Amino acid sequence: MSVDRTAVVAALAALTLAATACASDKATGGGQAPATAAAGGDGVKTGPGVTAGTITLSMLTDLTGPYASFGKSLTQAQQLYFEQVNQAGGICGRKVETVVRDHGYDAQKAMASYAEVAPKTAAIPHFIGSPMVTALKEKITSDRILTIPMAWATGLLGSQAIQVTGTTYDIDMINAVDFLVKEKGIKAGDKVGHLYFEGDYGQSSLDGSKYATGKLGLTLVEQKVKATDQDMTAQVAAFKKAGVKAVLVSVGPRQTASLVGVALASGMDVPFVGSNSAYSPQLLATPAAPALLKDFYYVTSGAPISAPLPAYEKLIADYQAKYAGQPLDSGVSAGWTAALIVGDALKKACEAKDLSREGIIAAHRSQKAWEAGLGGSPMDFSVYDRPASRASYVVKPDKDAVGGAKIHKEAAVSDLAKDYTVPSAG
Repeated sequence: MSVDRTAVVAALAALTLAATACASDKATGGGQAPATAAAGGDGVKTGPGVTAGTITLSMLTDLTGPYASFGKSLTQAQQLYFEQVNQAGGICGRKVETVVRDHGYDAQKAMASYAEVAPKTAAIPHFIGSPMVTALKEKITSDRILTIPMAWATGLLGSQAIQVTGTTYDIDMINAVDFLVKEKGIKAGDKVGHLYFEGDYGQSSLDGSKYATGKLGLTLVEQKVKATDQDMTAQVAAFKKAGVKAVLVSVGPRQTASLVGVALASGMDVPFVGSNSAYSPQLLATPAAPALLKDFYYVTSGAPISAPLPAYEKLIADYQAKYAGQPLDSGVSAGWTAALIVGDALKKACEAKDLSREGIIAAHRSQKAWEAGLGGSPMDFSVYDRPASRASYVVKPDKDAVGGAKIHKEAAVSDLAKDYTVPSAG
């Protein structure tokens, strides 16, 4: 899912945070909920965040940092979903209450916010930031709070409590290389560039590009940058000198704009394929627009909001009615999808008469082919040490499409992605 903003901003901040061990979770199924579950008057077992009348969910988002626009759309779409759930009678005879905390894409603030809301939270429908979720991975796992990160690094796999939706960055890059070979004339012996951020986002993406290029006899030319690096002139020069025939892009929108703009201006006319966080529709209002519209694509497991799906058509109408004049970007579809995943888990947990944290996770993990009419391939939530899906859409910027992008190629799993073993997240 691509990240939309009110301006072209720096994306993933490359924070250096130690990955937490997950071996104990894999061995034991995770820690115990911090409070003893108890049965309510209706016979439904409850736990933290669940009372006789309410279910409390927390959103740990970014409303003031680099993902502010994305975070706002995510939050509003989820609030809309749960408002409609409440209008329809709630879940398990209970109203859903949402708590929003803005961490501004700051790891320390995110950890403080989590510490505040966790004791009274049944689930977390969205948590923005791979570095933040990584820093809290061990705690979320031991607290047994079903959490949907808005990040797709492989390091987030391996916890029963954390549900990475769709593909991971490495899977997307494998499918991207397959697309370049099948549709853009890239062949064995060619050189392919990869511009990527330092940190887990870039490393996950690089794992995929290395695997795919190695299998197909391509030479990978790497250029690693920091999130604070804005001018990609030197990287374009390096790619040009190496003679790359295509470039993979795993950075933020600002770096993407610089890359494709400088490349086209310098006569480097090659296709570019980005990770899902590399594109923002707001880039179409910048000087980089001609280059993006010419030969830039991005890969993602989630259908763009412009996809002709009845569920999206209703979502667009409902969102516009509730938040008139506000952008319909990927945050709307991503937020709605994540809210629906959590909502379905709660409903299944209610059917099992167990709204404890353990019960919510068990209900969620019982689903092996979740799809809900949102396109793409069904997601297998029964596994947590590998991606829920391996199918990626290829999406192309389009100034006339809702959300600034449209499907170029329907979601598919390349043969390379089928055979790929995702690195251990432990």
